[in-house]
Amino acid sequence: MQIRKIVITGGPSAGKTTGLSWVQNAFAKLGYTVLFVPETATEFISGGVAPWTCGTNAEYQKVQMALQLEKERLFEQAARTMRAEKILIVCDRGALDNKAYMNDEEFAEVLAFVGKTEQELLERYDAVFHMVTAAKGAEQFYTKENNKARYESVQEAVELDTRLIAAWEKHPYLRIIDNSVDFNHKLRNLIAEIRLALGEPEALTIERKFLVEYPDLQWLEKLPDCRRLEISQMYLPAREGEELRIRCREENGSRIYYKTLKRRVSEYKRIEIEERLTQGEYLSMMQNADPDAQPMRKTRYCLNYEGQYFEIDLYPFWKDQAIVEIELSDKGDEIRMPDGLKVIREVTGDPVYKNAALAKLH
Repeated sequence: MQIRKIVITGGPSAGKTTGLSWVQNAFAKLGYTVLFVPETATEFISGGVAPWTCGTNAEYQKVQMALQLEKERLFEQAARTMRAEKILIVCDRGALDNKAYMNDEEFAEVLAFVGKTEQELLERYDAVFHMVTAAKGAEQFYTKENNKARYESVQEAVELDTRLIAAWEKHPYLRIIDNSVDFNHKLRNLIAEIRLALGEPEALTIERKFLVEYPDLQWLEKLPDCRRLEISQMYLPAREGEELRIRCREENGSRIYYKTLKRRVSEYKRIEIEERLTQGEYLSMMQNADPDAQPMRKTRYCLNYEGQYFEIDLYPFWKDQAIVEIELSDKGDEIRMPDGLKVIREVTGDPVYKNAALAKLH
């Protein structure tokens, strides 16, 4: 049995309700039993429990967080009893959505109440998909009519959308579904990104890679939607045309371990299947590392910029250049490169700049 749990979140009037329907149809056809954890805030507010009816916002957030975690626990317990090979649990918003509605003191108080750390809440989910509010780029379609719990103006919706992205930005698999295309294409992008996260055979990514000048780290670290990771990875023997690696990602002392299989389809497209490892599994697989490839260490900055997600990799053997990668839904998508990144040239498909090649050279 394979049980995967994802979050679909987003700003007000982002199309999330319709998106959930598309997810049900798409993944049922792929053989998944799809379970939906309903949005807790809407249940509470529709029933008369809200930040403005409780004693304080913190008191409301405590009960909402507690109910969210309990619902997820029970859905997972039920899933384990089902006779199904593939189960997809879809959370209509997850635990970290609450963070967008609290200040730091309230969030710390809520974490203490439920007995969890922020890192533990992040690790509950395999992937997070944020659908951008219609108030950002599709204002004419912004509406409050389809949700009795919605009260935000267009400007408030934009601000909330930004806070929600910030609440989830530490998750290692956050994907942002923006309004740069029409609504149906937006939903197709959502399905494609979920398929990619689940490692379905047709889950293709379009990856562009650029060699850039070494960035100004002070500028980079001051950007509001930027975070820093330390990554160590090593490669394992794989079949021809495939790449198999294991990776440790460290942030603020917390480590997460992954195994990733990549299979290239064309210069721009690839299949990528990723799964979480325990520390024990990671250490065991290290024993089978490719002897011709040195362990690779790098510092990665993850940056959300104008609705696109950039990964900026700095290597210890380069002091004048770095690598920037971005994954797109379509080859023709416009890349909105941040002004502070100076492109030397595109190196998409150039084998010299693949991590596996760099690991053998340095």
